[in-house]
Amino acid sequence: MQHRKGLLFVLLGVSILLTACNSKPQSQETTPVIPPQVVEPIPTPDEPQDEAVLAPLTGLAWEAGEPTKRPIAVMINNQKRARPQSGLQQADLLVEVLAEGGITRLVAIYHSNNSYTGEIGPIRSIRPYLIDIGESFGAALVHAGGSPDGYRILQRENKDYLDEISNAGPYFWRDKQRRAPHNLYTNAEKIAQGMTKKKYEMTADVPAFSFMKSEHADNYTTVNSEPAKHLRVAFSNHSELVEYQYEEHSGHYIRYMAGAPHTDKISGEAIRTANLVLMYAKHRVLDDVGRLEVDVRAGGRAVIIRDGQAVNGEWLRSNGAFEFKADGQEALLKPGTTHMLIIPDDKTSKERAVWKAH
Repeated sequence: MQHRKGLLFVLLGVSILLTACNSKPQSQETTPVIPPQVVEPIPTPDEPQDEAVLAPLTGLAWEAGEPTKRPIAVMINNQKRARPQSGLQQADLLVEVLAEGGITRLVAIYHSNNSYTGEIGPIRSIRPYLIDIGESFGAALVHAGGSPDGYRILQRENKDYLDEISNAGPYFWRDKQRRAPHNLYTNAEKIAQGMTKKKYEMTADVPAFSFMKSEHADNYTTVNSEPAKHLRVAFSNHSELVEYQYEEHSGHYIRYMAGAPHTDKISGEAIRTANLVLMYAKHRVLDDVGRLEVDVRAGGRAVIIRDGQAVNGEWLRSNGAFEFKADGQEALLKPGTTHMLIIPDDKTSKERAVWKAH
């Protein structure tokens, strides 16, 4: 019996040994590791930024911009008894030129200031060269009376004009606090009413000056520039002195007449401008009254003044519009208002306008 048990143990051991030898190791199944995918961002085009509309005559941002809105050219009285005037600071630009007797006329061009509703004036008469100046900006003309030659041009050429004397009296009023003829006024609302009544064009192709970018506002010193922080202009031997003084902190020129600040009647503040352009033009006396012919078409010498510096250049008419050049390139104005002073180009022209460094 014991012999049989021993044999069974031997056979069992051999069986286990054979089973162990014949069994193959089972391969372990592994889950493959998938590397994370790198998702490239899909490029999206930059959203277009709405560029600010710039007023063509000031280069300033124009929130209610209407580039084709028609400008208005108002003939402003500049006699001593007419000052202080109203609304000059609200004009995009002023053009000053001789009328008669050494007195200058101001052509105020209104375009981008939609907020000013106050009075404009006192308003005076028109001349052929004043018509030309106004129309160079695509403007409708506003005045009171005119020279015989001026009326001939207005009527024969069917110009768009509002004249208090001949065709648009209801759109003006007289200030009883002042003596005629230095007391005639209008405003933007009345001008619009008059233009609508007469079915004048309310839009125009408005020429644009060239303006520098604001971040380069102080970069105006060139090889040909010279300091010009004070300017004195005598339009004729009988004219009151016009002066401009540069104000460092604002970067503007303050205007003076006859030694005193030239102020606005409503605000009492001095009139100021970012740019001054001296334009030399041929003047000729036409009659015994002293009426003038001023050539505002031929072009000529100019001095562009801004940021305390003056640069010699030229003015010309390009497709009817005024254009300024310096060093053979288009002159860049500083964004803001501009005063254009048209000075007789004669043998005394060098003494007519003098500027200095302080």
